[in-house]
Amino acid sequence: MDAVVKKLLREAGRTYAEEAGILVKDQPAPLFRLLVLSNLLSARVSAEIAVNAARELFEAGGGTARGLLRMTWQDRVDALGRGHYARYDESTATYLGDMAELAQDKYGGDLRRLARDSGRDPQRASELLREFPGMGPTGVSIFFREAQAVWPWLRPHLDEPALKGAERLGLPTDPKRLADMVPEKEMARFAAALVRVSKDEELAESITAGRRVASGRR
Repeated sequence: MDAVVKKLLREAGRTYAEEAGILVKDQPAPLFRLLVLSNLLSARVSAEIAVNAARELFEAGGGTARGLLRMTWQDRVDALGRGHYARYDESTATYLGDMAELAQDKYGGDLRRLARDSGRDPQRASELLREFPGMGPTGVSIFFREAQAVWPWLRPHLDEPALKGAERLGLPTDPKRLADMVPEKEMARFAAALVRVSKDEELAESITAGRRVASGRR
């Protein structure tokens, strides 16, 4: 494995799901929590705020479709507020309630049924995910990026932010060549790390510092 890639995984290879306290598994609750997190991350807020808001929702009982539906609209607003998701709290509280209702009514709260209904085809899965209120292309891409840890049929999912991070590190920007740099099981961590680099120039410089030093000695 390339030295830069090793360092990238070591220093930035924590998925956003992990940050939000989600142990991603092919099970109903973790997949639903990932859907909630993807919805929150897709808004124009910092990842830190979105992750904190997700944690507050889960701690308040909104970690499953049924649990989120049991929360009142005000409960959801309050949880988002505690996570400092204030700018979009009211509209997002509505989206989340509608999203939980659809998840419960159509899939019994189990997104494995969405995978089944899509025929495990990423394009069809994207269409089904976009039926959830508040889930646009960005939210779907985030969900795919993280869910590929347990849904191998999504691999490799390296979206535009991940490719931007690769460019910043001097890595290949062709998705296939880039994907070949890590084992499949590391793809979700790799993608998340690349996204972090795309948003943090200092992190990118830290990861490539050794390469620059080595280059200067030749």
